[in-house]
Amino acid sequence: MPASRPRTRTHTRARSRDEHKELTRQALLRAALRLLSRNSFDSISLREVTREAGITPTAFYRHFEDMEELGLVLVEDSFGSLRGMLREARSDPAMADDAIRRSVQTVVNHVNDHEAHMRFIARERHGGVRRIRRAIERELELFANELALDLSAFPIVHGWDSDDRRMLAELIVEVMVAAAADLVDSDPATHPTRVKRAERQLRLVTLGTLAWRPKR
Repeated sequence: MPASRPRTRTHTRARSRDEHKELTRQALLRAALRLLSRNSFDSISLREVTREAGITPTAFYRHFEDMEELGLVLVEDSFGSLRGMLREARSDPAMADDAIRRSVQTVVNHVNDHEAHMRFIARERHGGVRRIRRAIERELELFANELALDLSAFPIVHGWDSDDRRMLAELIVEVMVAAAADLVDSDPATHPTRVKRAERQLRLVTLGTLAWRPKR
């Protein structure tokens, strides 16, 4: 029994180091988001981020290779929970109209809970750092791919081929992204009106879907 104690202490120290490392990593990400609430990504520096996080610049490199890698992690974090939430919102093919309302509300809730992440995505989607722009576009393409698969279960697109479903999915994603960007940059008092507009835009897309004649 005594022989196991050193291993236990070693394990505890290793866990403590890992926990400390993760806390520092998260502090850097939060610091970057605070700076990004008022600046574009290409205008903030590594030294600004480390100063905001309260660590030395050299410690930054224990967690990220460079600022662009930190930005890529922010992209991944920003999209992580939203994908599953939207999938659940559109899970019932028999309730297409309700799926619109639930999907828009999911975006609203995500903006409210993760405003800094969504502001970062809205701004950097067309920002000056190419790797981050491409990472955001890849995430949006993945959204569209997953949505196109989900749409195959909805009667409204019965008989459509994969290209047409993908085109519809891209339109829906564009409306949702625009709605999120609109919400993060607007007065909260105007949000109900903006939410209703997003729902109407999606219903307009649905009306176009009813009139669409898939390729034969």
